[in-house]
Amino acid sequence: MNLLFIAAGLMAIAGIIGVILAKQPVHQVLATVFSFIGLAALFLSLQSEFMAVIQLIVYGGAVMILFLFVIALLSARKEAVEKDAGKLTPSAILGFSFGGALLLLLAIVGLFGQEGGRAWPQVAADFGQVKAFGYQLLTTYVLPFEMLAFILMVAVIGVVILVGRQKA
Repeated sequence: MNLLFIAAGLMAIAGIIGVILAKQPVHQVLATVFSFIGLAALFLSLQSEFMAVIQLIVYGGAVMILFLFVIALLSARKEAVEKDAGKLTPSAILGFSFGGALLLLLAIVGLFGQEGGRAWPQVAADFGQVKAFGYQLLTTYVLPFEMLAFILMVAVIGVVILVGRQKA
């Protein structure tokens, strides 16, 4: 197996664990950017340079800046965002238990399951090519793409309305 693939996968997983464990929202955004860099490296290990650059520019850049602005707008209040920060609540214990059980099950299936001894499938020759990506985005996935853009727009408008009401 490719060493870059393993390192990038571990980097992406470490970033997501950082998102879960970070207390401050800004630190969660930075951990998300770290995981996006790992995902871009995964794309590079699959010889998909275009997808890696798009991952960094669109998600690591634009979407994370949007999240930082939303966090800045929402945390402009004087009181703390998290009142129970650092406390281990019963719901957190339950969530960590379920997450740990899921990780254990995935490890068991990965190591001892039927698929564990098989070789990795080959990636399609046009994976990550600009032409194939554009064709799929504007034909097959145009409705989900437009729905995602609409949902992000509604979220930004909602945050602006909520912040405007708090200051009034």
